[in-house]
Amino acid sequence: MTKTSSLPIEVRGSAKQPLGMSPAQFLRDYWQKRPLLIRQAFPDFVSPIEPNDLAGLAMEETALSRLIIHDEARDRWKVKSGPLTEKDFASTPDKNWTLLVQDVDKWDADVAALLEDFRFLPSWRLDDIMISYAEPGGGVGAHVDQYDVFLLQGLGQRHWAIDTNPDAPKNFRPDVELKQLQVFEPDYEWLLEPGDMLYLPPGVPHDGIAFGGPCLTISVGMRAPSQAELTGDLADYLAERLPDELRYTDPDLAPAKSAGEIDRAALARLKQALPFAAALDEATLTDWFGRFITRYRSAQQPVPPEKELTEAALGKQLDGGAALLRHPWARMAWARAKRGATLFVNGQPYPTTVELAERLCATREIIPGKSVPAAELGLLLALVNDGHLVARKPRRR
Repeated sequence: MTKTSSLPIEVRGSAKQPLGMSPAQFLRDYWQKRPLLIRQAFPDFVSPIEPNDLAGLAMEETALSRLIIHDEARDRWKVKSGPLTEKDFASTPDKNWTLLVQDVDKWDADVAALLEDFRFLPSWRLDDIMISYAEPGGGVGAHVDQYDVFLLQGLGQRHWAIDTNPDAPKNFRPDVELKQLQVFEPDYEWLLEPGDMLYLPPGVPHDGIAFGGPCLTISVGMRAPSQAELTGDLADYLAERLPDELRYTDPDLAPAKSAGEIDRAALARLKQALPFAAALDEATLTDWFGRFITRYRSAQQPVPPEKELTEAALGKQLDGGAALLRHPWARMAWARAKRGATLFVNGQPYPTTVELAERLCATREIIPGKSVPAAELGLLLALVNDGHLVARKPRRR
């Protein structure tokens, strides 16, 4: 996606070819690859919904709407989620505000009819039609969408700017509720008229601002579930259908060489028990299983001390012969890492050494003695302050 591409970034549409080319060519050359501005994709276009009707929809209890006002002088943004009221609209300024309403196609048949022109895409990929109304200067700020979107100008003019640099920074501003970009350096800018349409693939920074007068933009967005969403739903789906009798088994178990270690043999059994786990790299699988297997079924958690210990205070106690007792609810396991080991305690990972991880898993009481190495003392302090270990005088034997 660069300016040096031989493919045009701007074409002209027609009633017969709203994309300015055949759907097959668009999908081959532009879909999820590069932006495309289509001038007069819909010639003589008339918006299927009026601004007042959109405002009325925003006041419905079950409609998803937001009113966004930008204080340009102080660069502050105010976001009000619907349902909105007449008072909300009466208090808007003369400029720099926008109304967003999602799923308008579910409420208005004329708006839904626009989807007919996107039949070249699988119907299950289409998510919704969101419509935004804005007064001059209104917008939501520079941002990035994680899905494909077609931005059709329905009323008035909107100035669009995009950044096609694949390495453009994507950090968000920490002071704004909206996910606005901290840095936005556009390399293309256009003014869209009614009937013009801008296609943006996922991940392209962009900013649209109402220009001159009232502006209405129709956004046709795609359904693009995240890998996390897909994985979570698949896991829930499988869990509901797997019988409880199917469990982790280890009939080939050999005597444990190291207390608490999650070894390669255990990981191999996991991959056999969970076919989709075979696609995970060993580090990810180990991290998940270490967190999972050290959490108690009853979800009991040790309670951290009311006042955290300092490293100096813990060191003084250990120099005085104090022992560290594992909390009864502190379940531990460990696994080798690229450097040292990872100790898992009640679902939490702690980097440490193989020797210390094994010692902590092998006994419920350890007496570190004097002059504990700084690296070990740091881990012991973290475990004490998290409630997994308790410092006390050693038991008499």
